[in-house]
Amino acid sequence: EVQLVESGGGLVQPGGSLRLSCAASGFTFDDYAMSWVRQAPGKGLEWVSAISWNGGSTYYAESMKGRFTISRDNAKNTLYLQMNSLKSEDTAVYYCAKGLDQWGSSHLAHYDYWGQGTQVTVSS
Repeated sequence: EVQLVESGGGLVQPGGSLRLSCAASGFTFDDYAMSWVRQAPGKGLEWVSAISWNGGSTYYAESMKGRFTISRDNAKNTLYLQMNSLKSEDTAVYYCAKGLDQWGSSHLAHYDYWGQGTQVTVSS
């Protein structure tokens, strides 16, 4: 059974940082690309970032470039998202998602399993 469990969310002030983690199990982690997707209150899903199977390729939504860094540790079956310079508009539930193949994509249909999400709130 595929399981994705996010952690690391919380309340942070504008300009602060958080590091999200996603622990994966039930599949061969280093065979698949992974992604982070978020959903702000009252809004639809928004793709954030993706990473290829070996971490060699990373992709970001325009508004996250330079502030967020995606990474993975295949030995630990764990995906990460380092978020710096956080803004109030980054407030959302953040989900990790498993890709259908080795290569990342910004298309949500490219992902077949999702975690339960972790809440990130950016507020003073």
